[in-house]
Amino acid sequence: MKVKIMVAAHRKFPMPKDTDLYLPVLVGAKNNHKSEIKYQRDDEGENISFKNPNYNELTAIYWAWKNLNADAVGLVHYRRFLSLHKKRNIDSILDKEEVENLLEKVPIILPKQRNYYIETNYSHYVHAHHEKPLDMTRKIIEEKHPEYVKSFDKIMHKKKAHMFNMFIMKQDLFSEYAKWLFSVLFEVEKRIDINNYSVQETRVFGYVSELLLDVWIDKNHYSYVETNWIQLGKKQTVKKILSFIGRKVGFVKQTHF
Repeated sequence: MKVKIMVAAHRKFPMPKDTDLYLPVLVGAKNNHKSEIKYQRDDEGENISFKNPNYNELTAIYWAWKNLNADAVGLVHYRRFLSLHKKRNIDSILDKEEVENLLEKVPIILPKQRNYYIETNYSHYVHAHHEKPLDMTRKIIEEKHPEYVKSFDKIMHKKKAHMFNMFIMKQDLFSEYAKWLFSVLFEVEKRIDINNYSVQETRVFGYVSELLLDVWIDKNHYSYVETNWIQLGKKQTVKKILSFIGRKVGFVKQTHF
């Protein structure tokens, strides 16, 4: 099985040794002129690299959908990886044999869900970001993909979600997911005005998409397996907790880590 797991990165960073399995992708390459970074660029072939400031790592997903030939496609981040272990080092990440064994059982591999405990996915999102884009997303789904509305509402009311836009999927499902995802997001982009958003909040379509993966899976009843996700480098746990408390009491708004 030919499996390619993209490692989305915007700068040079230590990468996995298995270059047959892992493919470093320079996201936002259209606006990145660092020629010393020899990663696969997301501005080659058919692409939306120029949209990276608003779409984050989704520009890598789009590039792979239109240009990458593989039996299974995945996406991780330069600091976040999937793993069957809990050790936080690059030698603990999924290897080729582990990926193939998992894909023999199910067509999708996901990170373990993030649990917000006292907040729903919807309330957590609107406490951290602008509310309108997510509400507009529901409206677009209702108009263009009404069969997904029930799953959208279900996921918004849950307190857990598979976050970070991280996954590994067999090619047919990956193509199906990408086609659906961008049909929604491109329409949302047409209907909202983000000109007055902060630089951080203009990454809105990347943020919204994190919740759409579960919507797509739930509606289609696709089977998946979860693995650990490990973060390399320092975590911002204290800062995240303080931000969460601040948002709940109204002192901090629209903060994302």
